[in-house]
Amino acid sequence: MEQTIEWLISTSPLTDYRTRLDLLHQPETDTLVITARKTMLENPLITSMIKEITNWPGTLLVSHKSAGHSLHKLVFLAEIGLTVNDPGMQELISRVMEHQDSDGPFEMLTNIPTHFGGTGEDVWSWALCDAPSLLYALVKFGLGDDPRVNRGIEYLSGLVRENGFPCAGPTKLGTFRGPGRKIDPCPYANLIMVKLLSSIPEYCDSDACHKGAESILKCWAERQTFHPYIFYMGNDFCKLKAPLVWFDIIHVSFVLSQLPWIKGDQRLEELKALIAQKADAEGRFTPESIWTAWKGWDFGQKKVPSPYLTFLATKILSD
Repeated sequence: MEQTIEWLISTSPLTDYRTRLDLLHQPETDTLVITARKTMLENPLITSMIKEITNWPGTLLVSHKSAGHSLHKLVFLAEIGLTVNDPGMQELISRVMEHQDSDGPFEMLTNIPTHFGGTGEDVWSWALCDAPSLLYALVKFGLGDDPRVNRGIEYLSGLVRENGFPCAGPTKLGTFRGPGRKIDPCPYANLIMVKLLSSIPEYCDSDACHKGAESILKCWAERQTFHPYIFYMGNDFCKLKAPLVWFDIIHVSFVLSQLPWIKGDQRLEELKALIAQKADAEGRFTPESIWTAWKGWDFGQKKVPSPYLTFLATKILSD
């Protein structure tokens, strides 16, 4: 572990900052943490990303698996530690919050074709496979006390059922829902809902969070036969991949490992064991699958160990 941490803080400004906070538990006021954060914020990859997605929302959200979409870049900025007070962020966040459904969720610009049950028109709307991510990002940016954000969280958490969160959206999306049985939970919706709820102290131990987490773990325990909405937890799911975009072993394990009450659960321990066995002799992790939209980043290749992927895996295993 010590060798891995030394590598993380000396290799990348991003992992230097996050490692000091999340693995060494140094305070934000520590001089080394302040310096690491400043260096990270000055990284051209970060500054160009902020500038790019300030043209929010950019392109239409036609697939929630589009790793290069502004939605996923927004969440990434939130996860690495940017806040509303950082350069360029106030303008970006203001644009994100311009469109809010009357029920509370913030909206994305999307178009659901008529043959999928949609209207076939460009509309500002939300679905349970994007709205939680927007709210999660806003909470991480420091807007968890904003009444508009709270209204969205309260509404979405109320959609939970006994078997977790369903595929859900507003009436203006027409009859659209994902390719699965209406009574089934949506694994991805559960993942990002648990991610959102676990980031808020008053929701982390809530009934909705418990049901969402159990829904994901049930998918793992019954992965041979239970594939709601065509989400599988097989070979592709188990490939190490970053950043946290879709339904894969790193994303699922990272989210679940943040829940204090789930520590020691055999199903989560199985996931963590699979990750642990993929470390090299120096405790580093190499991507086994990549998002081509992120090819300029250290995790956008499969040839050498990735500092950011190693940070994610190390945090999962140490929690």
